[in-house]
Amino acid sequence: MADLNDIAVFVKVAQYGSFSRAAHSLGMPVSTVSRKVTSLEEQLGVTLLQRTTRKLSLTAQGRAYYGQCSEPLAHLLDAEQVLTETQKKPEGLLKISVPVILGQEVFYEFVSAFLKTYPKIQVDLFVTNLFLDLIAENIDLGIRFGELKDSTIVAQRLGKSVRYLVAAPEYLKGRVLPAKPEDLKDHQCILLNGRNGEAEWHLVSGRKSVRLYVSGPVSSRDFDAVSAFTYRGHGIGLLPSTYCDEQIRKGELIRLLPDWSSEEIFVHAVYPTRRFLPSRLQVFLEALKAWKTPLWLPLH
Repeated sequence: MADLNDIAVFVKVAQYGSFSRAAHSLGMPVSTVSRKVTSLEEQLGVTLLQRTTRKLSLTAQGRAYYGQCSEPLAHLLDAEQVLTETQKKPEGLLKISVPVILGQEVFYEFVSAFLKTYPKIQVDLFVTNLFLDLIAENIDLGIRFGELKDSTIVAQRLGKSVRYLVAAPEYLKGRVLPAKPEDLKDHQCILLNGRNGEAEWHLVSGRKSVRLYVSGPVSSRDFDAVSAFTYRGHGIGLLPSTYCDEQIRKGELIRLLPDWSSEEIFVHAVYPTRRFLPSRLQVFLEALKAWKTPLWLPLH
């Protein structure tokens, strides 16, 4: 098959009827334009242009070839331009995966404001704690808390989260408060992603670190449920500070072992590749990084 670039140069020469005018339009030296047309003729085994010192004209084969090539090439160039413009302009469908912790009004307000700023962008939102395969599911961007297990994706840190040990006054009534992390084994705990009524908690205090297994009556995959049962006095919860700071201030929750907390958990925006990012993804990333959200703590 003939080289498409050579065909495009030939079509331009045929349109202008001149090597020099075609070269000027293409931003190429005249010698390059002439060489590409000659190369095309050699590939096809026909003479497309009659060259004299005074005139350049299409042969019969050249006219027929130009008639067959010019319209499909124009369609191809139009398609390329549309694709390029779509990449450059913030428009089109943006598929986003976020954990359930983001499935609340404050995040929806952020997305709403973003869509009003960029009315040509549409959002397809997946709210799930499942770690979806971004490439297999054709997802543009995911927001993830904690350790990233897939080393093939691109990640940008957005913020961090830390979790506190808290309980409702109702639960603590008549119970001995834990004085050290190991005492948590004697308490009912509300579990995130627990198995068989048990979960591992990793707590830190300065340079000290401890891992221990706790148990309890309720386990769930999302913090809304964990916080709901913690608020209702069913046990001790290990909750993100953003879920309990206000309740601690009001006295609705009591922070336990205040010198201990979870390790810092980083929040990342993840996406399949850093090459050829469409504008709609670039502007969403910029908006995410600029968002002053209560759902995670700033990095600094």
